Amino acid sequence: MNAFRLFIEDGQFRDPHGRQVVLRGINVAGDAKLPSDPDQPSQNPDAFFDGDNVNFHARPFTQQDAHVHFARVKRYGFNTIRYVFTWEAIEAAGPGKYDEEYIQHTIEILRIAKRYGFFVFMDPHQDVWSRFTGGSGAPMWTVYACGLNPQSFAATEAAIVHNTYPDPAKFPKMIWSTNYYRLAAATIFTFFFAGRDFAPKCIIDGVNIQDYLQDHFVKACGHLAQRINEAGDLENEVVMGWESMNEPNRGLTGYVDLSQIPKEQNLKKGTCPTIWQTILNGSGRACEIDEYEMGGLGPYKTGSRLVDPHGEIAWLPVEYDDTKYGWKRDPGWKFGECIWAQHGVWDPTTDTLLKKDYFKKNPRTGKEIDYPEFTNTYFMDFWRRFKDSCRSAHKDCIMLMQYPTLEIPPNIKGTPDDDPRLVFTPHYYDGITLMTKHWNSTWNVDVVGVLRGKYWHPAFAIKVGETAIRNCLRDQLKFLSDEGKEQTGNHPCILSEFGIPYDMDDKKAYQTGDYSSQSAALDANYFAVEGAKLEGHCLWLYTVNNDHQWGDQWNGEDLSINSVDDRLPPSSAVPRNQSIDASKPTDSANDVAEDDNVTPANLQRTLTSPSISSVPSGKDPQLTNAPGLRAAEAFIRPTPTFVAGTAVEYGFDLRNCTFTLQVSSQSAAGDANPTIIYLPEFHFPRDISDVDASGGKWEMSSDEDEGTSLQRLKWWNPQGKHELRITGLARKHNVPPGTEEEEGYLEQCREGYSSSCSVM
Repeated sequence: MNAFRLFIEDGQFRDPHGRQVVLRGINVAGDAKLPSDPDQPSQNPDAFFDGDNVNFHARPFTQQDAHVHFARVKRYGFNTIRYVFTWEAIEAAGPGKYDEEYIQHTIEILRIAKRYGFFVFMDPHQDVWSRFTGGSGAPMWTVYACGLNPQSFAATEAAIVHNTYPDPAKFPKMIWSTNYYRLAAATIFTFFFAGRDFAPKCIIDGVNIQDYLQDHFVKACGHLAQRINEAGDLENEVVMGWESMNEPNRGLTGYVDLSQIPKEQNLKKGTCPTIWQTILNGSGRACEIDEYEMGGLGPYKTGSRLVDPHGEIAWLPVEYDDTKYGWKRDPGWKFGECIWAQHGVWDPTTDTLLKKDYFKKNPRTGKEIDYPEFTNTYFMDFWRRFKDSCRSAHKDCIMLMQYPTLEIPPNIKGTPDDDPRLVFTPHYYDGITLMTKHWNSTWNVDVVGVLRGKYWHPAFAIKVGETAIRNCLRDQLKFLSDEGKEQTGNHPCILSEFGIPYDMDDKKAYQTGDYSSQSAALDANYFAVEGAKLEGHCLWLYTVNNDHQWGDQWNGEDLSINSVDDRLPPSSAVPRNQSIDASKPTDSANDVAEDDNVTPANLQRTLTSPSISSVPSGKDPQLTNAPGLRAAEAFIRPTPTFVAGTAVEYGFDLRNCTFTLQVSSQSAAGDANPTIIYLPEFHFPRDISDVDASGGKWEMSSDEDEGTSLQRLKWWNPQGKHELRITGLARKHNVPPGTEEEEGYLEQCREGYSSSCSVM
């Protein structure tokens, strides 16, 4: 057993010296959702349904490029990586056919991550089940195993899939997320978590579809864990633990009335069918479906539209060759007919809904299945299987529990499931900003408060003014953290996803280089994370191939802090004794020096972006001629990574460029183990930063680590409660590149950091 670098003690992360560890992380990388061979972004329809013949051998990036990306992420101050991988990447070719080349590639990438000192948590990622149901995650063969025909999803709207959308450029923003309430994903999630109870006729290879799907998912992740174990130099040194399936969903389980949209379904966008309507559409029937749009106060109805599949069905046809993948399906499971009709939910001869409450109760117990009941039963059954599989390969690994998004965590406090190495991992996005792709600094809504019944009327959940909005975001995260501890026990909370869309306001920033709205939104989110005193957090997202036209290359999302069409942020806010060419990225020299293993193959990408290159890119020049820093001022933030004692509170005031930390310690920091704060030169140039400590001694230094220079402040804080305050260079951000305003600002900084540099 390798030595542990990270412990859990009294609900906090600690290092071997007893210091508190604050996990400031990022998800790496969005590219991992998509195959690398062929390179298949979601807007590309070519060979989409040839899903058995894909591989992910260069995901999240090549070994050659790994140093560039890890060095960059580290320079931004992240010490933790939520490592995104998919079930499809492991087992795309068919049931039990593991891609050992991809697995070995993953091991080598993790070895490189180890050199940079990251704490890594493995994330088996999925969104609405699979690429073939409009998201990411599961292999194509799982859709066929469920008796569904992905090539008919477009006609039946069983799933809205970007790759098959008539005009990918007009794919409605965030429409992919509605697939949870459409036939394909709703059916498959029901099979995965509750197939034995609600689909007993679905027998494949002698077991129910629930066991078939869960077994393959758990074994695929367990196989990867075992290979990492066999590598001998990764467990507990870089791979700290495993998170369960990303954003699980109950599917149809617990639906009270299939003919009605549940009142708790807050997501309505585009066509919004009832489950009964999506069942009918899936069997070739035409239905008039209500349409919705997302506004500032939530969804509102805009009209209706006839969805007519013209007889095409979402289920596998009678003539389908079911021998391809080697499984044996029970003859009682018929092709060419809706599986829910086969279970008596409706009568296809009369199109009559017979059992609108078929999914309402657990047929074994008779108990109604609301979301808490689902989480405490069906989800927990899966969780135990997954945990046992991971622990069989990685003994005593940290297990991160990913329960249904924004739902109440399972009530396991004081039970055998109250594991000492358990972490709970909520997700939170400012939904109004995410869905509308606009930062409204005037008002927002306490969504968590509404979901938990805090207000007798939703109007009282509206928060007015930017200060109130920021405090509301913080209070929502604090509530989720407190709720998780109350339900699961005294365990650390890692917010494993939060983030903001960069393509706000119809991509205005890409035309101007002004990321002020993005900066305000992201800073508000980080203010919330820091103020809620979470034990860890992972920003969504770092994507290698993000560009201004297609964003993260997946379903029109655009949340990456990195883009090939934007400039990389400089290491320091203050230009040193060098000339600055405003037509080129201001960070070029720094990034080359600090990105290890720069080669001729990656040098040009490191130095420039396609929009700056002299080679024509074929992109819309309106979206690439004003590259900016993608709100770097908001995501490059000081962080107390190691605390001798406990961080009582900390935070970064971006407007005034001030970092404050309050520490409580039962003993003075040892000589070799001080409190260590990541202090980015981007905000805190050493020559002009002021440090004020209520006690102890401190020093500021720049340390070289794997070719990456990081400025840190070490504080030997005394016993008791003490405070630290660091003031850096407050300045104007988002100055358009190549303008007189930018050149004037740079010149003022060169001449001695004049007072005009501090004007906001």
